[in-house]
Amino acid sequence: MARTRRVQPRPVKGEMNLVKLIEQFGSEDRCRAYLEELRWPGGVACPRCGLKSVSRLAGRDQFDCNACRYQFSVTSGTIFHDTHLPLWKWVLATYIVCESKKGVSANQIGRTLSVSYKTAWYLCHRIREAVKTAENAPQLAGVVEVDETFVGGRRRHVGKGYVGNKTIAAGVVQRDGMIRLQTLLNRDRPALHAFIRQHVAPHAEAIYTDEHPAYGDLSDENTRHEKVDHRHEEWVRGDVHTNSAESVWSLLERSIIGSFHHVSAKHLDRYLDELEWRFNNRQNPFLFRDTLKDLLKAESLKYKDLTA
Repeated sequence: MARTRRVQPRPVKGEMNLVKLIEQFGSEDRCRAYLEELRWPGGVACPRCGLKSVSRLAGRDQFDCNACRYQFSVTSGTIFHDTHLPLWKWVLATYIVCESKKGVSANQIGRTLSVSYKTAWYLCHRIREAVKTAENAPQLAGVVEVDETFVGGRRRHVGKGYVGNKTIAAGVVQRDGMIRLQTLLNRDRPALHAFIRQHVAPHAEAIYTDEHPAYGDLSDENTRHEKVDHRHEEWVRGDVHTNSAESVWSLLERSIIGSFHHVSAKHLDRYLDELEWRFNNRQNPFLFRDTLKDLLKAESLKYKDLTA
């Protein structure tokens, strides 16, 4: 049975482009001023006591709280803390990541910003850490599709179905809505059911999967569970299919092949976080601004913790 063909929505025009970026963020002072507006839209406030009675320390890009005497800057307590990169390079890297629909490699970021590969790699992972979906994010409801895939290169001199060198990625896609992605240690029933319980609301209308036996029966008094049998070339049965989930895996494959070229199992979850963030913000015209806000809210990620 033929797959359904969905009409792609028109691309959303973003608030930022390269010309505006150069005009608005051409200096360190402009970048710092913009971050101050994003972090404290109601006026600079002390991050320790919360009072807005602060004094600006001339020539130091810092503030001094008139109450608790705590000295801080716009980057204090954020993922920018103790960075050796100028803020304009952070802003430019953020814009590139936002505009790269299939992701951008650390090598490309390094060439663009004129920094080492190690610096670019660390920078990209800090951005991924900042934009990942919060653990308490709302569960998905309505009609959802659940699917899993294997991520990893081919090995020579082994059978076609060998997956011993691959990592399992699982995904939940809400029809015309959000996605949730993560890696799993295996694809047996306990692992898949735990993943579904974590990300699918109990009152979801329907769950669609393929014929993988580990899914079992996911239906209850609130939710129906239907399957498509890919082994027998059944791809669509009325409204039942997993094409939305499989399109997400196609995006992941194109990102790895076309941009990253190699993704380690250790950091695959972070690349899935980036894909999830980009997909869930596909209709957000203020993605660049909101990403900078996420960077200001994120805690510092140390290199030793990233590589531990």
